[in-house]
Amino acid sequence: MRRSLLLAGIAAFLVPLGAAPAPAQQAAPAEAPFTFEEVMIPMRDGAKLQTVILRPRGMAGKLPILLQRTPYGVPAAAPAGVPGQWKYLMADGYVMVFQNMRGQFKSDGDFRMSMALSPKNSKAADEATDAWDTIDWLVKHVADNNGKVGMWGVSYPGYAAAVALAKPHPALKAASPQAAWNDWWMNDDLHRYGAARLSYATDWLFSLQNNDQGDDFDYGGKAPVDTYDWFLKLGNVENLDKLYFKGSVPQFTAMIEHPDYDSFWKGQRWTEQLGVTTVPTLHVAGFWDQEDPLGTWKIYAKMEEKDPKGLNMIVAGPWAHGTWHTTGDKIGYVPIGKDAGTEFMRDIEAPFFAYWLHGKGTQPRFEAKTLQSGSWEWKSYAKWPAPGAAATSLYLHADGSLSFDAPAAGEQCRDYVSDPANPVPFRERPISRTYPSQEWRWWEAADQRFVDHRPDVLSYTSAPLEADLTVTGAFSATLMASTSGTDSDFVVKLIDVLPDDFGPPPGGALGDYPKTLGGYQWPIAMEVRRGRYLKSFEKAEPLVPDQVTAWNFPLRDHDHVFKRGHRIMVQVQSSWFPVIDRNPQKFVPNIYKANPEDFVKATQRVCPGSLISLPVMK
Repeated sequence: MRRSLLLAGIAAFLVPLGAAPAPAQQAAPAEAPFTFEEVMIPMRDGAKLQTVILRPRGMAGKLPILLQRTPYGVPAAAPAGVPGQWKYLMADGYVMVFQNMRGQFKSDGDFRMSMALSPKNSKAADEATDAWDTIDWLVKHVADNNGKVGMWGVSYPGYAAAVALAKPHPALKAASPQAAWNDWWMNDDLHRYGAARLSYATDWLFSLQNNDQGDDFDYGGKAPVDTYDWFLKLGNVENLDKLYFKGSVPQFTAMIEHPDYDSFWKGQRWTEQLGVTTVPTLHVAGFWDQEDPLGTWKIYAKMEEKDPKGLNMIVAGPWAHGTWHTTGDKIGYVPIGKDAGTEFMRDIEAPFFAYWLHGKGTQPRFEAKTLQSGSWEWKSYAKWPAPGAAATSLYLHADGSLSFDAPAAGEQCRDYVSDPANPVPFRERPISRTYPSQEWRWWEAADQRFVDHRPDVLSYTSAPLEADLTVTGAFSATLMASTSGTDSDFVVKLIDVLPDDFGPPPGGALGDYPKTLGGYQWPIAMEVRRGRYLKSFEKAEPLVPDQVTAWNFPLRDHDHVFKRGHRIMVQVQSSWFPVIDRNPQKFVPNIYKANPEDFVKATQRVCPGSLISLPVMK
């Protein structure tokens, strides 16, 4: 989530959506439900950070503080009403505090985007110490607080809440990092296992680092643009910096100069400084998070290693990036029959903070809670990954079928030609810029029929399932594949194919999808691997042409039911453009600086032994 979208959300707090124009004469406005105070809080190195304090009116007694640190801007005034995502929290009452990170808006310092932390005994400032210093100031200076502070936030604010746990202040009594991150090279925002997220990194980083207003990158003009066509004409990734950014987006320049998993990226893996879990923590992840899908799971797992008191827990559901704070009963166009966002905010998030910051209710005892897709039922697990699942292989066959039967002896490979001049689009064209398009939010749940007819996309489909298939835990894939080039990408998609007579769930509606959902190819898990990093992330190596090699794909954690009558599909392709930059298919030392003649066609083969591994619940 980038700055201008968040500020638009704050503006929505101040002017309710759908409000009629004000008449020429009207009664005095009702008193705002919050008081407003702006302060500059000093950090240990003398920098002062712009901070807004909103106190609810009419709530007697000492209240806990909910702190959110952000690079996207703080409210300019008290909201005219209680924002929808605060509704259930404010039933209990909190002093809401918002702070701009260093170098953003009125805050002192430089905004560097580095996740690197200083040693624990160092007096140097970093994002974790800024959180510590802020909490220390708040509990000492905010009137009528009860000495307890919680931190929360989605995306960058989610990371800010998470990194505070590396050096937690004693007054930090609860945290909820939501869609947080810990490693920008492995996954989240900037890369997928070393493959650059080209279009998203372009738009997100430009809005954060190029200017103070969060303006969109205009792609060389104000007219609507098909980013597929624009990036294709651009050439290599370095041309974006040379011709347009010209060094004004330092993080993008750093990506180009550090293509491999070197010390620049490893040194920012802040989770290495996490110690024993002492702060109750509610992690939140979306199974269809199109921006930060992996970091939450990695931070949760790291904290779980040292959690003797059972304070670490995770919630995941059928959400895109941050949509657990919105209302709605669909994943894109796929109906789910319930308002998953409201249920999360009312039944999970608010009770979590109420217990740890107010002492109300009972202590949350689940280890993991999911809104299981397919069944649309809430599930609670005492452990994650959930016990009782057996890794089960689903094989890709030469005739395009998909089954639990291993390939027969002598089964052949399937092949296709991958052409960097005609890459497979990641969503239907024209592909609008990332923001403010609505297509971006749910593209990972979009119908994949728009590519399954292409000659450079292989589809493998099962027979209709005779019974429900419940898969809970970590998914993965292995391709036994080769390329005629010396570098290559492969993309694997696991898809739930809805039956031709698909209808809404009980009590649900099909919604506003413009055509039937029968046959809809609904992605459940998708990932890319880059050939140069099959042996080592630290040092890129060329592939041996036409040599069949195992390509392993982590497909993240999920909880899904493939329903009776549905079919399972796997699609395989070698480009995913422009959300992933093009692989030239000829090995070069720095892929972002490839010359035009390096982009060559390659013949790709997918061979027997290729499979999807699913954790099937008995």
